[in-house]
Amino acid sequence: MRMTTNNVYMSTPPMTPLSCFSLRTTAGVLLVAALVTQAQAQAQAQAQEAVSLPSVTVQSSPSGADMPARNGVEKERKRLQQVPGGTNLAEPQKEARMATLRDALDYQPGIVLQDFFGGTDQPRLGIRGSGIQSNPVNRGVLLLQDGLPLNEADGSFIIGLIEPRNAAYVSARRGANAITPGATTLGGEVDFVSLTGADERGRVRAETGSFGRQGLQGAVGVVGEQLDGRVSVSSDRYDGYRHHSASQRDALQANVGFQGDGGFENRTYLNWTDLAFQIPSVVPKDRIGSDPRGVLGDGKTPQDQLLNVYKRDPRRAATQLRLANRSTWGSEALRHEVGVYWQDTDDLFNNQTNHTVTHSRTTGAQWQVSGRPDGTAGAVGWRTALSWAQSQMERDLYATNPNNGQQMQRFGSYDLDASNLQALASADWRVAPGWTVLGSLQWSQVTRDAASRTSAAQLDQDWNFATPKIGVNWELSPAMRLWANLSRSHEAPTYWEILGATVAPNNPAAASAELVRLTMQRATTLELGGQGRLGEGAQALQWDAAVYRSVVADELISTTDANGIKVGTYNYRGGTLHQGVELGLSGSQRMGVGALDYRGSWTYSDFHFRAGEYAGKQIAGVPRHLINAEFMVRLGAWRFGPNLRWVPVSTPTDHANTAGTQQESYALLGLKVEWSDGPWAVYLQADNVTDRRYASSYAIRNQATAAQPGYLPGLGRSLTAGLTYKF
Repeated sequence: MRMTTNNVYMSTPPMTPLSCFSLRTTAGVLLVAALVTQAQAQAQAQAQEAVSLPSVTVQSSPSGADMPARNGVEKERKRLQQVPGGTNLAEPQKEARMATLRDALDYQPGIVLQDFFGGTDQPRLGIRGSGIQSNPVNRGVLLLQDGLPLNEADGSFIIGLIEPRNAAYVSARRGANAITPGATTLGGEVDFVSLTGADERGRVRAETGSFGRQGLQGAVGVVGEQLDGRVSVSSDRYDGYRHHSASQRDALQANVGFQGDGGFENRTYLNWTDLAFQIPSVVPKDRIGSDPRGVLGDGKTPQDQLLNVYKRDPRRAATQLRLANRSTWGSEALRHEVGVYWQDTDDLFNNQTNHTVTHSRTTGAQWQVSGRPDGTAGAVGWRTALSWAQSQMERDLYATNPNNGQQMQRFGSYDLDASNLQALASADWRVAPGWTVLGSLQWSQVTRDAASRTSAAQLDQDWNFATPKIGVNWELSPAMRLWANLSRSHEAPTYWEILGATVAPNNPAAASAELVRLTMQRATTLELGGQGRLGEGAQALQWDAAVYRSVVADELISTTDANGIKVGTYNYRGGTLHQGVELGLSGSQRMGVGALDYRGSWTYSDFHFRAGEYAGKQIAGVPRHLINAEFMVRLGAWRFGPNLRWVPVSTPTDHANTAGTQQESYALLGLKVEWSDGPWAVYLQADNVTDRRYASSYAIRNQATAAQPGYLPGLGRSLTAGLTYKF
């Protein structure tokens, strides 16, 4: 049986930019650290009173809490309480382990995370089924960093570029509850808000674990009377559970903030990320149980010979440089917000049969004005906003040499231009004590232009549409509220759908590309729910629940061929229905000298075709039930206990719901031990302690057979340990 190691992976020629980045990162860190140290000395000399920082990362110093452009956790919590719909507020700094995005969002209702390739790659991220049909998911949700979009202008994203360890909190507004101009999709938005120099003086975090997992992060922050800054450097390596699944990510993130008079704050952000991972690809269903670490190429079957992963070397390598700036000024009566961002991304994606090489440059800007004429107690509040984004991309398609994974002939070369222009107006009206009506209307102009550089092929598309929303908040008491909303959503296709490639694994010389005319996906959604607290103090039970029903037209459906390779996207004309329940619970119960901390979520997703070819069938891609729960006993500085990830019923992997092809139900048991005392924290976590063999995800087809390669085995039993020191 063949095994790949991280060392072999690192020596692969396409990955050599990572080693260069490590050198650049080291030099950059030394330079930034020197500058930060100098700035800290100057700040300490100027400030007579040093800012006292608590040991809990998500809490700010008094000066940091007053910075208007940086919402603290509690301020964000109060803002989300005004949203008449499902929201999430996660605090990653309270998590002992921060190895992957799942560690930050795993217990959040309504957010579905499915491991795809393992390691530091890109999981499936799904909210209410939006974008889940792309393989892997790269659309359907607007990702934000500090309130500004991370997506390219065509709506696509590379989720593995996100570094959750630097987030003070993650704020998700599910579905139509998005509040950012330009967030028009069914999935809503997820905002990663960065730690600043006012949040912490610094930290060192080290993690190690099974299958060659290594992680290291160092961060330092400074704060003065009007200035603060923070810089973080992280590096992750993972040999991988499966063969040919090594991954690595290096990241540098920094921000500098200035607080002036009159409530003015300006903050500048710098991000550099270098991501690379091998793709173990899919296998037939029977190999999940017989050889979960194996890949095609380990056996001697015709499938193994045709789709040999070691020879074809599927992988992804992406680097991104991002600069952003955001300013706010004013008061509750009249507040202005202006943000601009620019990012440059190089992306190589090899899916076994073809290389997709993309260079994109994205520029965007946002302006918002809001007010409440009578201050915080005013009966009427309003907000207007404008947003603009443009991405210019060059994309080249190359056939993959089946013998060595190298690029063969170029069979497609395109100039791609995407732009979005949005105007938003919203208002909230307190019609009676405890009752608030909220409404908004967003107008959007969206363009997707594509032109071949080697032929006359050209496809220019543009859409103009309005996205209305209306909602009601009913505050029954300070500890409980109910809501309802009715909304429209729209989602334009990305260039991953518009630009299609067809490459036969046994005939790469016949590879071809085409531009596919698609229309927008549209939906009307009704949502009911509530949020509240039962009890008082530390033992209070927090709950939130949402029920939604989305009638979708022209849903974007992506399909894969018999080998599990994406072949195209089309609009389903028969109509689809997305409906579900999202429930979250958390709290603490006193137990003698200690306490029991608990949290859990249940996400129920009933997605099916209303009419057409697959009328009445379940839409493949999302488990019908997903249950996550954790119970932790707290004794002094110690916390320990089990956790559970449970998919209790099988999930179709194709839209025809073919018998025998489903993803089988599974339950994963984990155990965790944490110790924290002052600046020190240590953890030990075991995942899948029973070593359950299961499919974590799969390729989505219109119709499948169990013998076709289409399943991604989940991670086996593993241990992770980590140490953190905050200073």
